[in-house]
Amino acid sequence: MERPFARNSVLVPRTGNQPMTNAKNTAILQSVRIIDLTSIIFGPLATQMLGDLGADVIKVEAPEGDLLRQVQPSRHRLMGAAFLGANRNKRSVVLDLKTQADRDRLRKLLVDADVMISSIRPAALARLSLDPETLRNENPSLITVSATGYGQDGPYASKPAFDDIVQAVSGLASLPTLRDPEAKPDYSPTILADKLGGVTTAYAVMAALFHRERTGQAQHVEVPMFETLTAFLLAEHMDGATFDEVPRNFGYARMLVPHRRPLQTADGFITILPYTNAQWARFFKTVGRDDMINHVWVTDMDTRSRNIGALYDMVARIALTRTTADWLALMEQADIPAMPVNTLSDLPNDPHLSVTGFFQKVEHPTEGTIWMTRPPIRFSATPARHDLRPAPGLGEHNDEIIGPGGD
Repeated sequence: MERPFARNSVLVPRTGNQPMTNAKNTAILQSVRIIDLTSIIFGPLATQMLGDLGADVIKVEAPEGDLLRQVQPSRHRLMGAAFLGANRNKRSVVLDLKTQADRDRLRKLLVDADVMISSIRPAALARLSLDPETLRNENPSLITVSATGYGQDGPYASKPAFDDIVQAVSGLASLPTLRDPEAKPDYSPTILADKLGGVTTAYAVMAALFHRERTGQAQHVEVPMFETLTAFLLAEHMDGATFDEVPRNFGYARMLVPHRRPLQTADGFITILPYTNAQWARFFKTVGRDDMINHVWVTDMDTRSRNIGALYDMVARIALTRTTADWLALMEQADIPAMPVNTLSDLPNDPHLSVTGFFQKVEHPTEGTIWMTRPPIRFSATPARHDLRPAPGLGEHNDEIIGPGGD
C-alpha cells in the first residue's frame, strides 16, 4: 500500500471532482487531497495556503460549523468576514463525529486522502479511533498533522490554547516590560500565534509530502503553537542568554530601546532606518552632520549597538525638520531605507500594492462582491491562486463528496 520511491517524480492530477486549475499551469499540489478538521485561524490559514497551491481541501465541520463563521462583520449568517479570509479554496462537508455513522464516513474519506490536519486534541481523536496509528493502518500513505496548543510530550499537553493564551505564556506579551519596567504586559494587536502556527503548519505539510514522494514513507507531524511562537520570538531575543550558564539575559537591545519607534516628521510619521556603517555615514552627510560621519557610533557596529538608543533619539530630533514627502525623496536619493507609516486603510491605495494587484475584488456566489488579498508568493510556472474556489457555505459540498443523504 505504500507509495513507491518517487525521486524527481511528477504528481499526477486526480480524476473526478476536484478544484478548477489553471489550464496552462498544473498547480503544485493539484493531486493532493487534504482532510481539514481544524477551526478558527491556526489550522484554516494553513489549509487555505495549501488550497491556494491547488490542493483539494475538504473542510470537515460539525453541524454548528466552524466558530469563525460567527465572527462579525458579515452579510449573511455563518459567513463572517474573518471566515471568508481564511477558508477560500476549500469544500465544506458537515459530519457529526459524535455519531458512528459520520465517523465511518470520515474514515472513508481518509482512505483516499493524502493528509489529515486536525486541531482536535489528540486524546479526543484517540477516543474516536481517529488517532494516527489507527488511520495509518487503513491508509499507510496518510500524513497526519496535529495542530496543537502545546507539544504532547510536556505537562501542558492537554491544556486548551488560544492566541492570547499563547502570547502570554510564550513571553511575547511581556516584551513591553523589557522596554519599560513600568509598562504593563500587552498583547500584539494581531493574532500572531495563530497565524504563525498556520504558516508553520503549511510548510511542515509541504516537507512531509516531499519526504513521502522521495521515500514512500508517510509520517505524523505535530505543530505546537506554544513552542512555535517561542522559537520565533527567541530567534533574536535569546540574545545574551545564549552564552549564560543558566539562561537569564534575554532581550535583543535594539528591539527594546524606547527610542525605537516611528519618527514624527513636520507633518506625519515615517520610518528611517540606516543600518550599515555606510548607510549611517550617508545619512549624517545628507542631513549636514559631517561631524558624525567618523564618529565611533557610525564606524563601529558594536559601539553603535550599545548606544543605539541615543543614536535613535538624535535621528528623531532631526526628523522633525522636514515633511514626510521631503524625507522620502531625500532618503531615496541617498539609498537609505525609509517608508511612510501607513494605516491599514492606506494599503488599498499604496502605490506598490496597487500596481501588483495585491487587493482583488471578487464575486462570491452568496456574499456578493468582496475584497480579498492574493497569495503573496510568486511561482513562475505554477502560480498560487486565490480564486480556485470561494469560501464555502456550511455543508455546501456534502452531496458531491459523501453522496445524497450522507451515503
